[in-house]
Amino acid sequence: MNLSRRQLMLGAAAATVLGAGAARASDPILTDGGLYKQPWFLESFLDLSEDLDDAAKAGKRFAVMWELKGCPYCKETHFVNFARPEISDYIKANFEVLQLNIIGSRIVTDFDGAKLSEKEMAAKYGVRFTPTFQFFAERAAGLKDLVPQKREVARAPGYLRPEDFIAMFRYVREKAYRDKSFRDYVKALPS
Repeated sequence: MNLSRRQLMLGAAAATVLGAGAARASDPILTDGGLYKQPWFLESFLDLSEDLDDAAKAGKRFAVMWELKGCPYCKETHFVNFARPEISDYIKANFEVLQLNIIGSRIVTDFDGAKLSEKEMAAKYGVRFTPTFQFFAERAAGLKDLVPQKREVARAPGYLRPEDFIAMFRYVREKAYRDKSFRDYVKALPS
């Protein structure tokens, strides 16, 4: 039986989660790097084009969550926003989320083929706050020809309250960014 690299990584991640003992599947995991991580976050070889295309093949959208060790709003995102089943269930069903460290040293391959550290990638995209969520187009094709900020369809810089947080993910999933701003989208939501 031949397994793909992604299947092998998912198997290793599952073994790590299962070995976590008393931790529930919905509890964030504190990584060796000091970041909290959801057990369902994407395990990746850090090739953004591959990750985006794999998400599309699964019928999902691709997002990057930028974090920093010790960031109180990152922790709040994990322990408040992601702790709400209606939020985490929606995101798990509709998105692949890749976690990156704004000052990290892992090498990431960008859509244009550039290989940069996480820190360099954050600078390239102008990511200055944590948490920041970047949402990208549905397909990687053509993204390499765009300047980095034009590759995104939406961005959430900084912490969002749970209601606005889930609204941002719905905004992207529904492709509302095509004809309105996030602010107008939220204003039009039923109270």
